[in-house]
Amino acid sequence: MTVYPSEPQSDPTVQPVPASVVAQVDAADVTLSNPKRAVISLGANLGNRLETLQGAIDALEDTPGLRVKAVSPVYETEPWGVDPGSQPSYFNAVVVVKTTLPPDSLLERGQAIEEAFDRVRDERWGPRTIDVDILSYADVVSDDPALTLPHPRAHQRAFVLVPWHDVDPAAEVPGRGPVAELLAAVGSEGVLPRADLELCLPE
Repeated sequence: MTVYPSEPQSDPTVQPVPASVVAQVDAADVTLSNPKRAVISLGANLGNRLETLQGAIDALEDTPGLRVKAVSPVYETEPWGVDPGSQPSYFNAVVVVKTTLPPDSLLERGQAIEEAFDRVRDERWGPRTIDVDILSYADVVSDDPALTLPHPRAHQRAFVLVPWHDVDPAAEVPGRGPVAELLAAVGSEGVLPRADLELCLPE
């Protein structure tokens, strides 16, 4: 039979946990039991583009607190905002994830993946081995310059809307409306489906 002491034993090395920390832990527990849906776009126009996109998807899946739930088909597009023919074409895709990470941590993870694939940021609209952009995070609308949500130009870009619509036809861009309607407005010209290429959902 186990005998329990009538009074808890005090340990002088144990300090009281501040109420603010308790609140943070409680909030984290709520978050862990309620993963958020986020949509991420991937693009690459340097190196082995398909392999890099798949590597980024696998890296997302390997992130604690994140699971990749859906992967779009691959599309090929010309670079945005530069002279035609001045850069290689892009492979683009969109993935849907469920995550317990807050938006800023998800952004940090995306940037770490870019760095792992030697993403260089020497010039605006420059070529890149990989581009990882958060398109939306749950229903969050934020004008934080560090991470504007939803992505400030997602609703204007066919190379984002086409694969997004493929992977989630009923999706909405928070504050902008249904992806299907936004895609109908901008059209899909220049977004070439690559049925010969495939990205795999991590097992």
